Amino acid sequence: MTSRSPSTTESVARILRQCLEDGKRVDIDGLGVFRPDGHGCYEFIPRTQPTVFLAYVEEDRPFAERIFDDLRERGFDPWLDRRMLLPGQNWPRSIEDAIETSDFFLPCFSQWSVSKKGGFQAEIRYALDCARRLPLDEVYIIPVRLDACRLPVRIQREIQFIDLFPSWVHGMRQVATAIGRQMKKRHGPPHPRPESSPARL
Repeated sequence: MTSRSPSTTESVARILRQCLEDGKRVDIDGLGVFRPDGHGCYEFIPRTQPTVFLAYVEEDRPFAERIFDDLRERGFDPWLDRRMLLPGQNWPRSIEDAIETSDFFLPCFSQWSVSKKGGFQAEIRYALDCARRLPLDEVYIIPVRLDACRLPVRIQREIQFIDLFPSWVHGMRQVATAIGRQMKKRHGPPHPRPESSPARL
């Protein structure tokens, strides 16, 4: 007698349950997020807020995490690799998928990132390719500077950037305003986030 091998659905459910039991959120790209509800159950919150992909280099990770927390507090749905990727996921493909499905791409420029080779540069190039498919007046890439670094010529020439220094609060307010205006232009005034109900796995 042979034992039945678990289906793909069962395998995904097992990974999902394990992550939730570990207290982690599980984001399903384009759909919403599963998270523990604090009462022994799990809830699914449909995605209704604009998603913002955060691109950064490891040296600027504390700033990227601060931006992530700030955007979440303002009601947006930020995407940060360290907080979103699950064990065993194909990182490069998952990151490309996240860039493609995000409403906005927010690259964090600094003295570290402008000269460092690697994933950050690849993510910017991929986002620029995605932006080519959008209407010309569509705001998609919102560059931010973490310090007084020199931006790449193409970014400086084609896209308005926002400084998060010397005033972080003022800079983040500008980021939120840019996102809010573009979302209103795309879809009209934002709707309140619907109440979610617990989802047992």
